Amino acid sequence: MENKKILLIDADSLLYYEMNAKSLEEATANIDKRIDSMLKAAGATSYAGFLTLGKCFRYNIGNKCVYDNAPYKYNRKGGVRPIIFYALKEYLQQEPYSFIALKGLEADDAVGIYAQIAKDEGYTPTVCSPDKDVLLQIVGKHYNYQKAAFVTTSKVSAEKFLWKQTITGDSTDGVPGIQGVGPKTADKLLETSNSSFESAQIAVTEYIKKYGLREGITRFAETFNLVYILRSEDEGTRITALPHISTLLTSKPIPNVETSNDFSDTEWT
Repeated sequence: MENKKILLIDADSLLYYEMNAKSLEEATANIDKRIDSMLKAAGATSYAGFLTLGKCFRYNIGNKCVYDNAPYKYNRKGGVRPIIFYALKEYLQQEPYSFIALKGLEADDAVGIYAQIAKDEGYTPTVCSPDKDVLLQIVGKHYNYQKAAFVTTSKVSAEKFLWKQTITGDSTDGVPGIQGVGPKTADKLLETSNSSFESAQIAVTEYIKKYGLREGITRFAETFNLVYILRSEDEGTRITALPHISTLLTSKPIPNVETSNDFSDTEWT
């Protein structure tokens, strides 16, 4: 029987893990071992990986925000990344990996979109990422390769996290949310909600209370569109063309996997 278990890898995080390695050889070997360990943990033989190249659609949203003029991810440190970072990005786009970047999408969106496509095509996907947005917004089975641990995200918990982020914003990406409202307050506001619709009503009501009707609704919509990770083929095709999943999957052997390293204690921020 064909093994329908596949990995969908957020490969951006791999670059950040290894960009400060002592050499390119060390960095590529570590990436190879990480991917091999993901395959073994999930019992999968096929995989596809996604990278971010250039600016995604959220920069257009951020630049058009009416009330907050700071661009999307304005708070990220600037400067040139180590040359290994760019060499690794090239490495992952070549054989045997052939990871891809989809114009206008972040890797987060790509794994979210293809997780649903994979299910529709009869695959059993495991999304591999240490990113909290992916882990907590995308429904299904995840492998957090920072902690070497599986996480299953339900529809209910994913919706709660989305609306919590809509209320609080995302400081990591420079998305403000409702001023003065933190995670604990957001949890308390949402604890009585029994549906995604009710959570949306709570969120927009809090925005209106803080900023008034027009500004509140505008801020609510802007924040939602910035924190929401795409998760369907229809959403993806509004941004860019999507290759068929069968053209992205590979079962080619992973190089440099004679030994196995434990990466579970690697710090990720």
